[in-house]
Amino acid sequence: MSKEKGNTKRRNIWNWMEGFKGDKVILIIALLLMLISVISVFSSTPLLAIEKGIDRIDIMTSQLKVVGIGVLVILLLYIFGKSRAYRFFGKYCFALSLAMLIILVFNLNLGIIQAGEINGARRIIKVFGKQLHVYEFVKVFMVLYLAWALDAYKRGELKIGKWLSARFPKWRFPGTPLGEKVLYIYLPVALTLGLVMMGSNSSALFMAAVLILVILIGGVNYKDIGSLALVLAVIGLALFGAHKAGILKGSRIDTAISRITNDDDATMKVLLESRIGSPEYEAARDELRQPVGAQLAIKEGGLFGKGIGNSTQKYTVPVIFGDYMFSFIIEETGIVGAIFIILLYFSLLARGTTVAKDCDDYFDKIVVAGLTILVTGQAFMHMMVNVHFPYVPQTGQTLPLVSHGTTSFVVFSAVFGMLLSISRQTYLKMKRREATAVPIIEHRDEIQTRLDDLDALETENLQDPEEYGV
Repeated sequence: MSKEKGNTKRRNIWNWMEGFKGDKVILIIALLLMLISVISVFSSTPLLAIEKGIDRIDIMTSQLKVVGIGVLVILLLYIFGKSRAYRFFGKYCFALSLAMLIILVFNLNLGIIQAGEINGARRIIKVFGKQLHVYEFVKVFMVLYLAWALDAYKRGELKIGKWLSARFPKWRFPGTPLGEKVLYIYLPVALTLGLVMMGSNSSALFMAAVLILVILIGGVNYKDIGSLALVLAVIGLALFGAHKAGILKGSRIDTAISRITNDDDATMKVLLESRIGSPEYEAARDELRQPVGAQLAIKEGGLFGKGIGNSTQKYTVPVIFGDYMFSFIIEETGIVGAIFIILLYFSLLARGTTVAKDCDDYFDKIVVAGLTILVTGQAFMHMMVNVHFPYVPQTGQTLPLVSHGTTSFVVFSAVFGMLLSISRQTYLKMKRREATAVPIIEHRDEIQTRLDDLDALETENLQDPEEYGV
């Protein structure tokens, strides 16, 4: 009897997977990344446990709760998420991003909502005491906003520019096609990136790359993108010149340049030549601890790694469970584990591209393509930082759906939920069309009957050779 129940249970699980209408590959990728996250976070957090004065079992339990929330978010969006709801929400995503960034940049305290700091950087806001990493939300919000803006521009539904031109006849530019793009696309992107840059240059650079790719996918004229890139380059050169002139010393621009042009050999020389315990020694050691520790983890991992739980760099690299998770995975599972992780994100990129191609709705195409680029782009940037890729700044981009961090995990779970819900809607649309499609050849049964009669006649003739004079 128990055996029959077990078989019934397996059949039910199989039936559920068979009935899953979203992209199964994307679902499997999400579940595998979550599984890797639970194992990796538990193994990589001894320093975090010591810092918080708790046991690693508590951290694993906490991570399991986060994973549970992530799975719930994915399922809710898969079941209830609709394209029209995403379009409605996307319309207001720039305003939401702007509000969050203004609170952060100007360190506002609005009672239940207030700006906060983490590791000396102003990157979070607190809502009812809960920390929210602003840039994680802004990245997703701006992809949704651009999808709405590009779709509305194509449909001719943008109204503010036309209203301004009608209100002020001498000022016709906002009502022109270029004016609408500037007002709804380029200006919001520029404002968002400018505010993000005041807190994190690396996040601003990453967002700029993602948003420009989304705009290109949306079909905006390449000349416009070239003009925008030229303007951004001029601004960058101006800021660099101001830095060299001493005007922006000590600013985030100074931090960005130092990270991009960072010379680890020179820092190592300072470390070796300075007196132990001196400010120069401590500064050099702190600067090298993470990147050097990450490289050691990769080197020591070798082909097959040290085995789960046998990492040594997790005791020296402070945030290996976040910013350097890829290095940690290589140390414990080797190059084999690294290849598996890379294949997961490449598979996501491939499946996201396939789903975007299948979408017949312009908004859906941009959302799927943009969110896929966001997830895979951040994953590969995280990997490049970990392997110390030349001219890639040391930045705190997490490995999506793997690194420790509640906000990032839940936000990327929502991304996967949106991808699955749109793939589900696309699948159902295709099935409805197939069901209502008119056959290309009418009277199919009648034609097939006649073809069968002809085959029978030919067979009968072949059996009587005299008919052919043989």
